[in-house]
Amino acid sequence: MTSRPAGSPGRRPRADPVTRERPADPFEPPGDPELDGTGDPSEPPTRRRAVLVALAAAATASAAALVAGLLSWSPEPAEPTETARPLTAAEADRLAALRVTNQRDVRAGVRVTVGAGGDRTELVGWVDWARPLVYLDVSGPGAGVERGLVQATSSTLLVRPDPAATPAPAPPPLVPPADRWRVRELPAGRGLPAVRDLLLGLGAARVDPAVPEARWLRQETVNGVPVDVLQAPLATNDPGVQDPDRRARLWVDGDARLHRLAGRLPDGTPVTVELARSDRPTLRPVDALGGRPGLPRALSDAEADRLVRLPARLRAAGGAGLTLAAPSGDLHGSGWVSWAGSTAYLSVVEGDNPGRRTLVRARPGRVARLVVPAGDAADPPLPAPDGLVRASGQPPRDDVERLLDAALLRGGDATVAATPAVRIRDDRVADRTVDVIEVRGRLRWWIDRNGLPRRLELRTERGVWAQLDLTPGRVPALPGAERTVRAPAARR
Repeated sequence: MTSRPAGSPGRRPRADPVTRERPADPFEPPGDPELDGTGDPSEPPTRRRAVLVALAAAATASAAALVAGLLSWSPEPAEPTETARPLTAAEADRLAALRVTNQRDVRAGVRVTVGAGGDRTELVGWVDWARPLVYLDVSGPGAGVERGLVQATSSTLLVRPDPAATPAPAPPPLVPPADRWRVRELPAGRGLPAVRDLLLGLGAARVDPAVPEARWLRQETVNGVPVDVLQAPLATNDPGVQDPDRRARLWVDGDARLHRLAGRLPDGTPVTVELARSDRPTLRPVDALGGRPGLPRALSDAEADRLVRLPARLRAAGGAGLTLAAPSGDLHGSGWVSWAGSTAYLSVVEGDNPGRRTLVRARPGRVARLVVPAGDAADPPLPAPDGLVRASGQPPRDDVERLLDAALLRGGDATVAATPAVRIRDDRVADRTVDVIEVRGRLRWWIDRNGLPRRLELRTERGVWAQLDLTPGRVPALPGAERTVRAPAARR
């Protein structure tokens, strides 16, 4: 093999490696040893080991603390549950006196919630245990056809439906509307009758006997008043009921005053009653329930004289226009009475059947009826239909017929003079001051100071008052009226 001479062009001799520099970036400023640390001396290895040891120790301590916390953790204790116990002697005495205390306080504001959620009914108003009377506004999403006003006694429930009323709960007006009240008969143990019975049943004239099954549950505060929450059957409930859900819970203060009640109605519907003990206005019953309270007393001489002279004044007045309101049958009507002709003629419409009306012709002790289409006029037609004129009639049978018979003042002067009477109160009707005088316990004459009657009321078998408003004046010729026979003039 022939060797090549040095420096021949066959192979380039290996040169020492040379460190290539990166081309300078035109957008990067030149390095600064004080900023990038290139000029710093290398970190000693002992310092790095110390940092690592410290981090390891901290991690070990944290892990140990976490394990200790997990081993010692337990859930927070729940709120203590109610511990029911028998009543003390003082608590039992307050429970026994609860209803007597209500009776002594006379009245209280109430807010009742029946049901829950979208089916609940809200009732706001007052209860008067002394009268007794309940006056409520009914609202809420579950009110339905019962929306409106309610006045009720222990035996009678009157409603004034108002489907357009606001759904928000609000107290009823202190002076109730005078019109559109009607008797409502509903099944007992549910709805409005059950609420009425519950509220009125919270008052009693005597202390209740001890209730061995009553229990103390806890203490609370209601509107700033300390109370004990007790569980016991209500005095009006069946004492044999053992279902705890049917045991009322009573929030009772230290003076035996009830502030709240939670339980169930007889049909199982939940009910809550909130009582406002300081909300105690004087309630005014509607006229159908007897009107505002009065102080009955014996008649004064002037009042007795006006009552005795009443038949003569009626004959002198001749007659009067009539307006009927009978809530017991949801009846209303209009017509006339002729005291001079001893007859009355009335057109009566029933609220549930406005398409027809009943024409009523009354004579002392005899009443005739005829059912006809309602028509447009409120007053009865004149002349009267032949069928009504020819009818012989029969004795009064219902509230309207008995009221008309009383308006004719059958029996005359002697009957009025011999009738026991009391003055109930003074009142106003047709912008006139009147004395309300009750005779025989079931008939009330509203007589103005001139001795003329402005209203006549009759207590019906249902316990409500039917009324005839009287407007003395000229009346048309009525069917069946007696003709006035004048004595012939004396000859000269």
